[in-house]
Amino acid sequence: MGIFKPSRDSERREWGTAMGAVFTDLSFRRMSPADLPLVHEWHQREHVRRWWTEKETYEKVAGYHLPAIEGQEPTQSYLIMLGTRSVGFIQTYLISDYPEWEKLIHVGPGVAGVDLFIGERELTGKGLGTKVLRRFTDEIVFAAPSTTACVADQDVENQASIRAFEKAGFRRLGEFLDPDDDRMHFLVRLDRENAVTLSASA
Repeated sequence: MGIFKPSRDSERREWGTAMGAVFTDLSFRRMSPADLPLVHEWHQREHVRRWWTEKETYEKVAGYHLPAIEGQEPTQSYLIMLGTRSVGFIQTYLISDYPEWEKLIHVGPGVAGVDLFIGERELTGKGLGTKVLRRFTDEIVFAAPSTTACVADQDVENQASIRAFEKAGFRRLGEFLDPDDDRMHFLVRLDRENAVTLSASA
């Protein structure tokens, strides 16, 4: 099966909503192998490449995503959807499932991680990232009763991402050197009780 391609009329309606920054048709879909060509294309776009470890080839992208898609890695991978249009990528996992990462950031038990990017440049800077984080943590991350908090990290120079997380209720814990890119990153955290408060007031 290929990636679903909506009609031109439906594309116009969905993108019109998105460009108007309403985002009422936001949802998440589990990623499948059929999505890899699109995700590979996103990884080559400058606004994604700048902040994500470079994955120049399709083989590198498949090598990163397929183990999670096929259940070989304990990470849940999703596409961010606006209506029927895929517009970005988001994943979550338990920090304790990755001992080296857990040892580096020291966040305690029951904590999940989250990573994401918006693949369509036209949708960046419009508040979509914040809405995605609020919806995703409410519907998916904290759907597991044992999850006490959610953390993420951003390059200290990625101010747009840092603002999106802070607007979604995450607070900064400090900085650390990320061995994947040898750069300083902020670590941010959202506790379950704060997420519930944000969800109730949204």
